[in-house]
Amino acid sequence: MPIRVIVELRAKPGRRDELKGLIERIVARHGPSASGFPGSTRHEVLDDPDVLVEIAEWESPEARVAHMQEAAATGAYAPLAELLAGPFRATVLRQLP
Repeated sequence: MPIRVIVELRAKPGRRDELKGLIERIVARHGPSASGFPGSTRHEVLDDPDVLVEIAEWESPEARVAHMQEAAATGAYAPLAELLAGPFRATVLRQLP
């Protein structure tokens, strides 16, 4: 069953645009090869200029877990650490039947 993941990322002050660009490059590079990943969109938080929200779609929780394990092993998301003010928050959702 498909899932969505809402990821909230807080950029270091004034660096949200850099964070957005980096995420877009990572998705462009790794997204097409990620099995079970139809895509994602990025959103700005209107009342907080340092927060970026990404909403990702996955065909299943297992597809996401496999991707996250591979990303951790390869360091695909490591460049994000330089731009983040703290840990990101991910909320995994499944539509109610």
